[in-house]
Amino acid sequence: MKRTLVLLYGVACYAVFFATFLYAIAFLGNFLIDNAIDAAPGRGVGQAIAINIGLLAVFALQHSIMARPAFKRWWTQFVPVAAERSTYVLLSSLALILLFALWQPIGAVIWQVDSALGKGLLYAGYASGWILLLTSTFLINHFDLFGLRQSWLYFRGRPYTDIAFRTPSLYKVVRHPLYVGWLLIFWCTPTMTAAHLLFALMTTAYILIAIQLEERDLIRAFPEYASYRRRVPALIPFTKGRRVTGLADGVKQS
Repeated sequence: MKRTLVLLYGVACYAVFFATFLYAIAFLGNFLIDNAIDAAPGRGVGQAIAINIGLLAVFALQHSIMARPAFKRWWTQFVPVAAERSTYVLLSSLALILLFALWQPIGAVIWQVDSALGKGLLYAGYASGWILLLTSTFLINHFDLFGLRQSWLYFRGRPYTDIAFRTPSLYKVVRHPLYVGWLLIFWCTPTMTAAHLLFALMTTAYILIAIQLEERDLIRAFPEYASYRRRVPALIPFTKGRRVTGLADGVKQS
């Protein structure tokens, strides 16, 4: 019974993630929904900025703290190990849902691209970001990343084994193609409002910090990652193996 419950829990958490993923495409792309990121403002600028920064901070803290090995060791005293990743995915999804529900548009237009060619190129970049993001998860192991592999192995009574370090296709070009996908999603828009710019700037800063945290953990888990980091650039192809510096240098997946 416990194994079945863990499996059903894992599937339910994945379903919440997938619905959130689809909603995020509409929210960030201003498609189909009324309360998209660039919707008409409803509050004062100062209040809207404060709320949005708070929402982004909640997501960033949850996403980063729960991904750290030390937190996982403590957390699995209360949550079954087989359900730990699914719980992380669920709480990350809920943090995003909270952001979508309470996000405050600001309204000031930073840029507006009206030409058909310009819009087409930006929407192509936006779509490419989502495709790159999803593809990157499958190159690693999509079902392990989102907790389904853990719950399935537990259901079958098989021990969990860590995914071996490898660098398939896109990972030979940049170390973090998943983050490159996010950056395309955040910045490729024909309409950039003040709220959208705040979102893009804060999430870009978070990515730069997250890379440092993630790579510190990866080097501890996989010593060969250090030489990989020297050979392959983090985000920009064909720039050699450079470290991401600046905002979070010295502070090292979710």
